[in-house]
Amino acid sequence: MTDIGKYLKIKSNNIAPSRGKLLISEPFLNDYFFKRSVVLLAEHNEEGSFGVIMNKPINTKFNEVIKDFPDFDAQLYLGGPVKNDSLFFVHTLGAKISNSNEIMDGLYWGGNIDEIKEMIMLGLLDKNDIRFYIGYSGWESKQLEGELEKNSWLVSAMNTKKLLTTDTDNLWKASLDTLGSDYEIWNNFPSNPEMN
Repeated sequence: MTDIGKYLKIKSNNIAPSRGKLLISEPFLNDYFFKRSVVLLAEHNEEGSFGVIMNKPINTKFNEVIKDFPDFDAQLYLGGPVKNDSLFFVHTLGAKISNSNEIMDGLYWGGNIDEIKEMIMLGLLDKNDIRFYIGYSGWESKQLEGELEKNSWLVSAMNTKKLLTTDTDNLWKASLDTLGSDYEIWNNFPSNPEMN
């Protein structure tokens, strides 16, 4: 936690991290990947945790970055600092994509990429049904718990529809709103305190 965070006595909430929960970065975290980020946890267990950053769109067209893929007018996102040479995805397609894993009600992680490509070629996949990420966010065993103790993150929850339809510029604040007025000071703190 930063010195400013100590001064404001920011405290962690008591929601435990788990699959489908959101990690909301503290407002003073000045990290390229995680500044004002919202991470969707795809897994959290004794071996570690991983997920993707939900609010970091990349300003490059999907097919300019992803080769050997049918033309698809979809937004591409930065998922995190780990394996940023790999493509990951979450979707709302469920059983339509084999090997998908449900991470929260109506939202799935991964699945058969060839089936995704075929659905795109046949015009059966809407860009609002899927999100693609370059890289992912990961923590070793007990690492995330240590960061939670230092108040680097809050844990929250949000339903699938709100998570996918909230504008990425507003997702950090909207995620904090789910926690109530105790964290209003986080929401109102300027992104760059020195500019205040």
